[in-house]
Amino acid sequence: MSHHKVVVIGTGPAGYTAALYASRANLAPLVFEGVQPGGQLTITTEVENFPGFRHGIAGPALMDEMREQARRFGATVKAETVLKVDLQNRPFQLTTDQSDYTADAVIIATGASAKWLGIGKDEQLSRSGGGVSACATCDGFFFRGKEIAVVGGGDTAIEEATFLTKFATKVHLIHRRDRLRASKAMQDRALENGKIHPVWNKIVLDVLTTTLETPMGEKVEKIRALQLQDTLDGSQSELPVEGLFVAIGHQPNTSLFAGQLPMDETGYLQVEKGSSRTTIEGVFACGDVQDHVYRQAITAAGSGCMAAIDAERWLAEKGLAE
Repeated sequence: MSHHKVVVIGTGPAGYTAALYASRANLAPLVFEGVQPGGQLTITTEVENFPGFRHGIAGPALMDEMREQARRFGATVKAETVLKVDLQNRPFQLTTDQSDYTADAVIIATGASAKWLGIGKDEQLSRSGGGVSACATCDGFFFRGKEIAVVGGGDTAIEEATFLTKFATKVHLIHRRDRLRASKAMQDRALENGKIHPVWNKIVLDVLTTTLETPMGEKVEKIRALQLQDTLDGSQSELPVEGLFVAIGHQPNTSLFAGQLPMDETGYLQVEKGSSRTTIEGVFACGDVQDHVYRQAITAAGSGCMAAIDAERWLAEKGLAE
């Protein structure tokens, strides 16, 4: 087995930042990219709220820069997916789709995945910049002056809809029932907002699109309407919108650690308050895999820095840093 002081599982802003800081601490981290190299930002066309890029930067380009920066200082990045981990014995053992490894410290940065509607077109258009998103904070600015829709009925959906009223002319809040699941205070605030229009007892059957030509002569597919179905009588209708935000939750990618690390009721890894430390010494978690509140690239990067520093200090305490 190939042994390493630090192994980082997963990439994205958290994983690459952890790798960068661990590299600069001369820990020569090994990074496994996983099934989605670069994380969720690789399906984001434009990132305008990451500090240092005043004109914005494409999500995949940002991840490329972060990966190469970590490599520059000594990180090894492998296009392998971790299939199994043993955190009960030391050194920790990891099995990927290609080989076996051991590590003194493990940094978990496997992230979380947005839940989609299961119709295919929504996820496809989110990748191509066609007007579908799962993050209002990330993409709301692009819908200034447009009529849009939010799908969901929980706290997340209400937060997204309320935030989007800063930009959109009208926000249709689509829910499969005739009452919301969000807290009473949040419901009252949203339903009193003149820009938010509830669409009760409806589900999205399809996302209808039109093909537009960019100033560069490229043809792009953009959302023009939603095909809805009534959950009571089955009737169908179209709702013209220029944007769709899917707010039915996120799923943390933590199945790999089931039974080994404590998680909350929704599956997010639990860490010691104010740190990245889990209940197992030498195992640290950062990014969206342990953050169900902020879920931003910049906060993920910050927690990646924390994880690397925590790992470095722990290795030093145990005499394993040299």
